[in-house]
Amino acid sequence: MYKTIVVGTDGSATAGQAVSQAAALARATGAALHIVHAFRPISAWAGVAPDGSAAALSVGLAEDTERNARAVLDRAAAAVREEGIEVETHLCGGEAAEALLDTAEQVNADLLVVGNRGMTGARRFILGSVPNKVSHHCPCSLLIAYTTG
Repeated sequence: MYKTIVVGTDGSATAGQAVSQAAALARATGAALHIVHAFRPISAWAGVAPDGSAAALSVGLAEDTERNARAVLDRAAAAVREEGIEVETHLCGGEAAEALLDTAEQVNADLLVVGNRGMTGARRFILGSVPNKVSHHCPCSLLIAYTTG
C-alpha cells in the first residue's frame, strides 16, 4: 500500500499524535518513515560591535536555534524507534509546509501525514495553516490526522 511516508513535527503534543499515527501506518504497511522538522534559521550578523559581542551573540543564537531544532527532531525519532520502527530525519531551514512538500518530493513519498491543528476558527481563512497549504500542493496522498481532540 504505502512504501514511503513523510510526517512533520514541531515538537508539540498534537504533532506527536500525527507522528504516532504515521508510525502506526509505517509499521502496518512496512513503509519507510521520514520525520521532518522545519525551523527558521537565524543568520549570523556580519558586523561586529565595538566590543565584539554582537557578532558572537548572533552566531550563538543561530547555533542554539539549530541545536534546539535538532533536539525536537531527535525526540520525535527516538519515540518512533522505541516502537521498533526505522526512521529517517530531515531538518529543514524555512517554512514548515514548504519543508514537508519538498521532502515528500525528494523521497518520492506515497503519503504525507500532517495534524489538523491550526485548521479551526477564522484564522484558517486569514493566516492559512500548514495542513491547508500542504493540502493544496501535496505531490502524493495526504492524511490530515485528527490531533486536537
